[in-house]
Amino acid sequence: MRVTLSLAATLLAILGCLHASQALSSDAAPDPTPPCAAPEFRQFDFWLGNWEVRDAGGQVVGTNLVERKFGDCVVQENWTGQKGMRGSSFNIYSPATRQWHQTWVDDHGTLLELDGEYRDGKMVLVGEIPAKHESGKSVRQRISWEKQADGQVRQLWETSGDGGRTWTVAFDGWYSRIPAAPRDGAPSGTPRR
Repeated sequence: MRVTLSLAATLLAILGCLHASQALSSDAAPDPTPPCAAPEFRQFDFWLGNWEVRDAGGQVVGTNLVERKFGDCVVQENWTGQKGMRGSSFNIYSPATRQWHQTWVDDHGTLLELDGEYRDGKMVLVGEIPAKHESGKSVRQRISWEKQADGQVRQLWETSGDGGRTWTVAFDGWYSRIPAAPRDGAPSGTPRR
């Protein structure tokens, strides 16, 4: 019995030393570089913010809160339409493919997956939505985001039913920032000390 207890105590001591050694080695040399620190992860930062969205005719069509999540690795969009539709997209840069990926989901059951890149001041993502009926063809989707000189962002959504030979505008949205509410209860525009 004493031998068993002595052996168990020795084993526990060895395991304790191993655990302490691993903890010290991982604490002693943490990786100083965050996982999403590459500049490519910041290419979509111009879309971050709390936005009012209008169509090309100037009508308000919804609001969109776009923010960084999950250790600043993901750009998450939170859409609320004027008629109550809600949806969200998750956007991330993939170092493996050197492309951006977006997955959009909403309360209408839509799933849209897009891939693309930031080039010449525009984020352009492309994907396809399968046909809803058996005899139909899938519809190609192309969405671009571009920061304007006045700080707005234009989102142009186009569709193609002929493999990209011709495109039709599905949505031409203009994003304007919603001013932040004062934190201390002062009316908007009141100077703070």
